[in-house]
Amino acid sequence: MAMKQKKERKTLMAMMGEPSIETALPDREIHELPIGELMPNEDQPRKNFDEQSLATLAESIKNLGIFQPIVVRKQKDKYQIVAGERRYRAALTVGLETVPVVVKNYNTEEMTEVALVENLQREGLDPIEEALAYQGLMNTYKQTQEMISARLGRSRSYIANMMRLLKLAASVQKDLIEGDLTVGQARPLLALRSAAQQVEAAERIKEGELSARQAEQLVKAMMSKKTKAKETEEPHNTAEVRALVDRLKLSLGSPVSIKFRAGKKVQGKIEIAFSSESELERLIAYMDAQESTGEEETMEFRV
Repeated sequence: MAMKQKKERKTLMAMMGEPSIETALPDREIHELPIGELMPNEDQPRKNFDEQSLATLAESIKNLGIFQPIVVRKQKDKYQIVAGERRYRAALTVGLETVPVVVKNYNTEEMTEVALVENLQREGLDPIEEALAYQGLMNTYKQTQEMISARLGRSRSYIANMMRLLKLAASVQKDLIEGDLTVGQARPLLALRSAAQQVEAAERIKEGELSARQAEQLVKAMMSKKTKAKETEEPHNTAEVRALVDRLKLSLGSPVSIKFRAGKKVQGKIEIAFSSESELERLIAYMDAQESTGEEETMEFRV
């Protein structure tokens, strides 16, 4: 009966016509192992497993069984999963007692590469998982981008661009993980130096459902605006203006900033910061008191 099941499994896999990292391995022999003897790989590139997709796979396994074996390696008294953790999780869900496996003699570096390639072939990684996997190969196993490129069949520039995504703000990386932003939408944000700007741009991209091209234009506009604002404010950053800011801070007891508009006329705005409702009420009371007493303080300065 077991031999018949193996033949049926092989026949179905051949009919699928979908070669994977597992079917390409030489000297392939399938074993049935108790599921309790398997253990996940903590360094598995894939960190997020879609629950709905896993439930669909579990239902399929419940009705038809596992047709593609899980690749494992021997680790003391257990078998560590190299490729096929989704099948393992789904099998646990439906209560299978045994699962088909192929046992391979991989070292840790080889296991990491096989797990990464298996996920890339199935497009099972989100962009951040993929970037972290490349980073892991470089940091842990001292592989260069050129080495990874040659071994995984990805261009060096592709790998470099994916790894640059790890420089994005944490919330933007989360958007990539959850699929709220595409790589094309997120990559232009790398030109923005501050995390706050990246987060602001990401929100505007999501709200406006901007394309990758429109995201690039948004970032350029934000950078141009920042440069213009800097050029506007710097000519007025004189010692006299700074002294005036200090006097206002002392008088009001709160942080104060003065921003000037471009042009020959002295125009702009004074901003007074407060950190609580009680502080706001104190400032209002202070200004009301100044108005009722009719006291005025003249401050002269040159810009």
